[in-house]
Amino acid sequence: MTSLSIPLFVLAGLCEIGGGYLVWLWLKEGKSPLLGVLGVIILAGYGVVATWQPAGFGRTYATYGGVFVIMSILWGWWVDGLRPDVYDVVGSVIVLVGVAIIFFTPRVS
Repeated sequence: MTSLSIPLFVLAGLCEIGGGYLVWLWLKEGKSPLLGVLGVIILAGYGVVATWQPAGFGRTYATYGGVFVIMSILWGWWVDGLRPDVYDVVGSVIVLVGVAIIFFTPRVS
């Protein structure tokens, strides 16, 4: 782990959720196809950003899955106005603990 790991997870999350949201707007909400194209480009950026993590592929993607869960709930709250309920919060805390164990626990080689 580096001091940039957490910001990189957040950036990757913004790329995946933001890009996916733009594609969603295009296909589900009938918005401009240009939003879909921009969304696909941003989604590709997510794939690149994830490679900047120091951990291996499996550990990085497992950790990112937990970050994605939390960021998706926050995105729904801030963008769609869907306030998280107690189950969203409890589930997010559980996921966050799992992410911390997976990514930040020192390993013995």
